[in-house]
Amino acid sequence: MKQIKTILIVLVTFMSISCEDTFLSPDLTTGINADNYFSNDTEIESGVLNIYDGVQGVNALQITNNDLNHGVQVEFYVTEMRSDNTETKSNEGEAAQFEFFNIESTNGIVADYYRSYYNVVFRANLVLDNLSNASVAKAITYEGEAKFLRAYAYFNLVRLFGDIPYVDKLISPLDTQTAFTRVATTQIYDLIVTDLQTAVANLTDGGPNDRASKAAAEGLLAKVYLTLGRYSEAQTLLESVMDPARGFGLQTNFKDIFYNEGNNEVLFAIGYLPDTRNDSQNFSTEWLNAVGRTSGVNYATLDAKTALDTYGGNRTSFSYREDQSQAGKYQVVKYLPDGDANLGIAPTSSDPRSAGNDWIVLRYADILLMHVEAIMAGGASTTSSNAIASFQQVRARAGITTPVTSITADELLLERRVELAFENQRFFDLLRFGKANDVFTAYSAANGLGYTSTDLLLPIPQIEIGLSNGLLSQNPGY
Repeated sequence: MKQIKTILIVLVTFMSISCEDTFLSPDLTTGINADNYFSNDTEIESGVLNIYDGVQGVNALQITNNDLNHGVQVEFYVTEMRSDNTETKSNEGEAAQFEFFNIESTNGIVADYYRSYYNVVFRANLVLDNLSNASVAKAITYEGEAKFLRAYAYFNLVRLFGDIPYVDKLISPLDTQTAFTRVATTQIYDLIVTDLQTAVANLTDGGPNDRASKAAAEGLLAKVYLTLGRYSEAQTLLESVMDPARGFGLQTNFKDIFYNEGNNEVLFAIGYLPDTRNDSQNFSTEWLNAVGRTSGVNYATLDAKTALDTYGGNRTSFSYREDQSQAGKYQVVKYLPDGDANLGIAPTSSDPRSAGNDWIVLRYADILLMHVEAIMAGGASTTSSNAIASFQQVRARAGITTPVTSITADELLLERRVELAFENQRFFDLLRFGKANDVFTAYSAANGLGYTSTDLLLPIPQIEIGLSNGLLSQNPGY
C-alpha cells in the first residue's frame, strides 16, 4: 500500500515462509517474535500494514520463484482467465491451463494464490491475537481493518476453492488438524459475515482508499449478502454507501477511475508505488507483449471484445486495444504501466516492470449495479424506478442515454461485464447469478475448450495435500 515503505525484518520473515504448516503459524528465527514485539500501537499498526502488504504481494521483477507470495498480482489468472473474458496471447504454458479449463493440481499459480491468501489470514490473526496490547481507541480500528482483510481473503478463497480450512486464530505448527481440515462453506461464510459486520461497526470513512473503511466494509458485505441471497440486507448497506453525504460518486471520465488515483469512485484499492522494489507491481506488465517477466497473458477474448464493441459505449477504448505487435490480439488498457499517448495515458513508472498502478477491488459503479441486483432479489427482471436510476447512472457515464423501463438479469449481467471488464469480477458474477455453467459450456463448445462443471472450483494445490499427510481432500475432477 502507499504507506508501506519498509516492513520490519520480523514481519518480512513471516512473508517469506512458504509451506502452509508454517505460513499459518510460523516459527521465527530472529530474537524478536510475536510474543515480545506487538506491545504498543506503533508495533501493532506495523502488523496491520503487513496484512495489506500480504495482499499486495511480492513484485519478483525478473525472478521466477514459485515460493514467493504474489498475492493479488496473480488473481487475474484464477478469475478473468477462467472466464470468457481473457486468454493468453500464445495459448501456451502453465497460464494456458486457465483458458482451456484444464488446470492441474500441480499448477504453481493456483498454489501461489492459495498460499498467499492463507498468509493474509495468518497476518490478520496475528494482529487480532495482540489487540489487548493496543490502546482502547486504536484497538477498535485495528480490529476493523484486520477483520475486513481476513474476510476479504476468505471470501475469495471460498468462492474459488469451495470447502476450505477454517483458521480464525493463531495455531501452533503441530496443529495440522486445524490447518488442513476442510469445513463447509457455510462455516466460512459465517466468519466472513461476522468479520465484516465488525468492520462496518468499527471503521470510519475519510482515509486513503488503500486502507479499509466503513464504506468498503459495507460494499464488500453487501456483495457477500448477494452471494448468500440475503438481498434486503444487501440493499440496506448499498443505499447507505449511496447516501450523497458519504461523498462517493462516479468519475465523469471513465479513464480517470484508473489513472487519477485516490478519486471518490474507488472505495477500496490495493496501493502500489512506482519504481520501488517492495511496493510496485508487475502484473500489468505481464498483460503486455514481451515486456515483463511473463508476458502475453490476460489478453481480451474476441467474445469480450464483441461485448465491449456492442455495449461498452465510451468505455470501450479504455478497456482494450489491439496489440501493435500482433494484429488480431487485444490487450487490456485499464492498467497500462507504460502509458499510451494515443489514449492520453501517461506511464506510471520509468520501468513498466515496477509499475505503480493501484489495483481496484471495489468502486462506486459496482455499488450501483449491486443495488440493481439487490432490488431484483434473484428474480428475472425488475421495473423498480430505484433500480433503473442506479442502472442508468452507470450507462449514462458511458454515453448510453437511451431510457429503459425494465432491466432483466441478463441485461444486468451484461452491463456488469462491460463496466467491470478485466477487473476480476466476471467469474464471480457468473457464479453469483447462477449462470456460470451455462455460459462456460457454450463458450467452451464454441472455442474448442475443455470445460466441465467441476471446473467451477479450482484444485486444492497438490503441495498442500502432500503437506497434510492425507488430511486435505481434493476437489472433484482433479
